[in-house]
Amino acid sequence: MKLKGIKNIIFDLGGVLLNLNYNLTKQAFVKLGVQDYDSHFTQSNQISLFDAFETGKISEDDFFEQLRILTGINFSEEELLTAWNAMLLDFPIQRKELLLNLKKEFNVSLLSNTNETHIRAFTKTIQKDIRLDSLEPLFNSVHYSNEIGFRKPTEEAFKYVLEQNGYVAKETLFLDDSAQHLEGAKKCGIRTIHVTDVPVEVLFADFLT
Repeated sequence: MKLKGIKNIIFDLGGVLLNLNYNLTKQAFVKLGVQDYDSHFTQSNQISLFDAFETGKISEDDFFEQLRILTGINFSEEELLTAWNAMLLDFPIQRKELLLNLKKEFNVSLLSNTNETHIRAFTKTIQKDIRLDSLEPLFNSVHYSNEIGFRKPTEEAFKYVLEQNGYVAKETLFLDDSAQHLEGAKKCGIRTIHVTDVPVEVLFADFLT
């Protein structure tokens, strides 16, 4: 991959570094009796409840209670945790190596739309898969939407990362698996790559030993 003029790389987490399967969460909720799951949540379109959770405006308890009200189903906390986290899969070890190698030549940051429930769950995953207690050692900075109060694809989310790190937009590359998230980055003058069928370790194969 040619990275001429690039000094900073911003990665999305889920679907780029951490493997995801959104359909597993859908299947879990359908099994619990939610027949209209797609009308409430898809990868490209979220109702305000999910946005509020992912920007830290409501707590996990509030989110789960609103899900019970929204669906009319009195889920147990265990059922909700299991279903909501079902989409989270593994963090391949070669991506740890890739990030550490990239960090030697670039400023590397993370910008993820996420929430306190998923952070707790994927922290356990990375402890198991790549033997780290958190993702911080792999990046120069880590930005979770529920902590910064902004989520992709808003321009505010990208401006926040640029300003917090002193990055120049035209010298910055952003990678995400969701096409709509790239639009906010482009509006800020950030270069983008849509990660689809080719995993990041193949895109950046030159940085793997």
